[in-house]
Amino acid sequence: MAVQHIVLCLLCISPFANALYKQWIPDTNFENATNWDKGSVPCGSDRVMFLAERKVSVYVETAHTITGMNLPMDGEFILASGAGFSVRDGGDPDCGSGVTAQFEDCESLKWFDPSLWVTAATIDDLHGGTYQFSVHEESVPCRFDDVIFREATSFRVDVSPNGDVPVKSVSVFGKKFISSSEFSQFLSSNSGKLQFHGSSSLSIGGPGCDDITGCVCGNSVNRDKICANVKCESLDCKTPLHPVGHCCAVCGAIVNVKFSSNFNFESYRQRLQHLFLSLQKYDSIKLAMSKVSKEQRLLGLFPFGVSQEIQVLLLDQKTGHETGKLAEVLAREIMKDVQNHGSNLGISSAEFQVSSEASGNSAGVAAGAVLGSLVVVGLLAVFVILYRRGVVKMPRIPSIPSFSKWKNSSEVGELGGPLDHGFDNPMFDKPTMMPEEPGLYGTMPMNSITMNQSGVYFINPVYDESDLNA
Repeated sequence: MAVQHIVLCLLCISPFANALYKQWIPDTNFENATNWDKGSVPCGSDRVMFLAERKVSVYVETAHTITGMNLPMDGEFILASGAGFSVRDGGDPDCGSGVTAQFEDCESLKWFDPSLWVTAATIDDLHGGTYQFSVHEESVPCRFDDVIFREATSFRVDVSPNGDVPVKSVSVFGKKFISSSEFSQFLSSNSGKLQFHGSSSLSIGGPGCDDITGCVCGNSVNRDKICANVKCESLDCKTPLHPVGHCCAVCGAIVNVKFSSNFNFESYRQRLQHLFLSLQKYDSIKLAMSKVSKEQRLLGLFPFGVSQEIQVLLLDQKTGHETGKLAEVLAREIMKDVQNHGSNLGISSAEFQVSSEASGNSAGVAAGAVLGSLVVVGLLAVFVILYRRGVVKMPRIPSIPSFSKWKNSSEVGELGGPLDHGFDNPMFDKPTMMPEEPGLYGTMPMNSITMNQSGVYFINPVYDESDLNA
């Protein structure tokens, strides 16, 4: 318990990461065996071939001996200190009889392919291989991110299709570009033309994320481009989930957190990492945490606004009939932690979804009850709006029979105009319309409403004139 308190205190004072670092994975290095069709680096008995019509920038780290080389029409070799090529007749006995090794085509490597990037919170994590798992849209560089192309490597990346691609900065060969004007000069160089190609343009120099509660990535506008490079796998859970920003349905759990202004995005991510994912029982769980915008819809149909919340996606890498069960266990523990400490963390409320069949059914019942309530409220709201606009009218309420018989049939007064009686009052109607009570109406004049030049006055049957003149 004491250790937990120490960890929590450290998290409270940890600074918020203003941006993530996204590093490009592929390279066009000569020494990378995956860049060759034979799966190995050419040796002294091999002949090297580059396709003539392909453009390529190749980084060469060491000296190589080969029997020959076919060069591309448009390309370059970037030689490190001591690197180069020599040709040997007859080959190298240690290399065998020799083959023709062809450099792989790198034209198809696309900026918007989420599998070609790794993400880290700091430069140290990036160099140490401590990467973060992200939803597909956030695996590709966002507008607040620093983009890294590794030092001592070259590459070729297709920035297509058309559009502006905003990022905070781009680092190539160890040089960091923080403005579009500076980066444009690099793109006009031979290396820049060979390393970046395509119809889109990179916009450099955007602001970092200065919101302590986190920032929305903004790659939802590129969702179609990103998801076109993603192949979704078949699932073995009965009720798959659809996380915001992810191209595929998943088996696992999602915790949706509503937050206040004192919520710290990075501190909460580290809290989940230290309190839960560091435990051995959760070593197969991948966690992706992101701030997302959700469109609010009335009855699931009519949009009426957008809200922001924190999405915590939990995926269990284990497969089989138990897929998603461990993620559900962790989601319930996170919910319990929110219940106990949420107010201190800037969390106002949270809810979760799971892909397991049993929980999915109970969640469906709860969702059905909520949906039913929303339907009733929504219908009432629609009725009120239509009534106020005059589209719908309330039916007239019929008069009460016991009062209708007292209605005065005379609609024209002695002064020649219609009289507004206001409401029917049996005390001032004709005596013949009232029950006969001896002594009450017998002495009353038949005309109980009198009109003269000075106005209209009424005779009150309770008092006679003798009482008034007394």
